[in-house]
Amino acid sequence: MTLKHSDILTIGELAARTGVAVSALRYYEERGLVRSLRSAGRHRRFLRSDIRRVSFIRIAQSLGLTIEDVARAFASLPEGRTPTAADWHQISHEIRSVLDRKIAQLEQMRETLDGCIGCGCLSLKRCALYNPGDQAGKTGTGPRFALPDG
Repeated sequence: MTLKHSDILTIGELAARTGVAVSALRYYEERGLVRSLRSAGRHRRFLRSDIRRVSFIRIAQSLGLTIEDVARAFASLPEGRTPTAADWHQISHEIRSVLDRKIAQLEQMRETLDGCIGCGCLSLKRCALYNPGDQAGKTGTGPRFALPDG
């Protein structure tokens, strides 16, 4: 495969095009989300198609997905060629299930908070979130009653 000069971006150009810091691009590369080519001087060079990958990462993170979620989705992308519309559709389908779980968690949190704020009990003894003697601490860390995995 012969690449034209216009198909290649420096790390700074990729950062400028995507709005992602150069340090984040290095981190994405370290995690295997993007791959750089190396110039004769060992400088990182990226394919123009990496704009779409990095943009997807930014969108996914803004939706609350983790780098691990993105890495799992990207595992199905082809190596050595620009992903097709069908490739991106497959990733969209995979990400949808993650988003559906997050939406369900957010809806549950909203209901919990609405119930807590609106209950009017004014008594910790009757509060569903009250944790006398830190009993919930024996089952793990975090807000055990408010978050499903907490």
